[in-house]
Amino acid sequence: MQTIEEPARRIPVAARAEVVVICGGPGGLAAALAAAREGADTLLIERFGCLGGNITVVGVEGFAWYRHEATVEAGGLGREFEDRARAMGAAVPESQSLSYELDAEGFKLVADTLAEEAGVRVMMHRLFVAPVMEGSRIIGVIVESKAGREAILADVVIDATGDADVAFRAGAPCRTTPVEEMQAASVMFHLAGVDKRRFLEGVRADPQTYADWSSGEWQVETDGKEDAMYSPFLGKPFEAARRDGVIPADLTTIGGTWGAVHDTGEMTYMNLVHLAGCDGLDPDSLTRFEIEGRRQAMAAIDALRAYTPGCEDARLRNFGMSIGIRDTRKIAAVYDMTEADVRGEARFADSIGIYPEFIDGYGVLILPTTGRYMHIPYRALLPQGVEGLLVAGRAIGGDRIAHAATRNMACCAVTGQGAGVAAALAVRSGVPPSEIARDAVQDALVRQGVRIA
Repeated sequence: MQTIEEPARRIPVAARAEVVVICGGPGGLAAALAAAREGADTLLIERFGCLGGNITVVGVEGFAWYRHEATVEAGGLGREFEDRARAMGAAVPESQSLSYELDAEGFKLVADTLAEEAGVRVMMHRLFVAPVMEGSRIIGVIVESKAGREAILADVVIDATGDADVAFRAGAPCRTTPVEEMQAASVMFHLAGVDKRRFLEGVRADPQTYADWSSGEWQVETDGKEDAMYSPFLGKPFEAARRDGVIPADLTTIGGTWGAVHDTGEMTYMNLVHLAGCDGLDPDSLTRFEIEGRRQAMAAIDALRAYTPGCEDARLRNFGMSIGIRDTRKIAAVYDMTEADVRGEARFADSIGIYPEFIDGYGVLILPTTGRYMHIPYRALLPQGVEGLLVAGRAIGGDRIAHAATRNMACCAVTGQGAGVAAALAVRSGVPPSEIARDAVQDALVRQGVRIA
């Protein structure tokens, strides 16, 4: 590979903070809010022009679609996201659960409001590019923006990139899922022009279940109780469209769920496009699949118009701002969660919150309808070999089935809130996050409304 020599340069320090959080998705937003509420001077860096990440940038509006009558949850900031969205008119009842679907656009305002109320300093339109290190300790980050290259210094850094970008570039050991085994990426989209009455009449006339997810190329493992439960699944229109040549016969992975249908004719959170082979760490791959995903979404709309009652006049309202990535890189943590942990109601002395037995990924779907739940251990947030750094969100330590549980947005909020509280207490105590007193973290999380046991 041809290379060039980049000249050395002095980088201005644009800001300092006690806690610096990289990326403002569900995990990063929760981390920043938790740290600020615990009294830390907190700065949140985001590469896009809004906070919310997977909710607002990608358009995944089903934040807690796993919730049923017996589901046991952590509460805390994840539930607050939902409650505040409802209060601000940015949520509607979710179609398959006892939760509320978040409005991707409205949640941008919800996130702004929460950050402002907590006193979080927000720096958007800045991309993390490198850590600032003193030996094995991270003391800040370097970002790039329209303002050029800047340094942000910190006492504690929280990596909420989802891809362990900070940890990886700081030298922490990480594991990357082979591309051929990565969970499929998705391009989310939303529709307008749907006749709500006729669409819902069609759904009632032919209700779908989670057993219908196992069709064509998909085979989904459940524990049986899910199979007869209602699911807002769309598969038959695409089977018919392939059969009749309305869409290409090779588009066998189009199919999935709709989110909410509104009186205004909007149908939102169309999770129908599944792109196997997309490498979320490769910009060329991301480019190719962003384009392919939009092409497949338009094919899906053609099929819906032709074969779904109420969708005859449907049109594209908008795409998510970015492709949605489920699976890339994870840290090798002080403790890596296991399949046995997430299937077996694991209990940990260093719990930072609980999460229901909800597994969604790698062909497994387990819904938390029986009250079962696990603990999330603080040690899973601690990367090996780097001091001053915590990881929140889907890049925490764990094997593939643990990832299928902990990657979900509500669990990212649990790990984010735990990381934020721990970071603030580490600053206050003058010790690195790896040495913070477990009881102090847990006591603070309980004060913030988190169920930890």
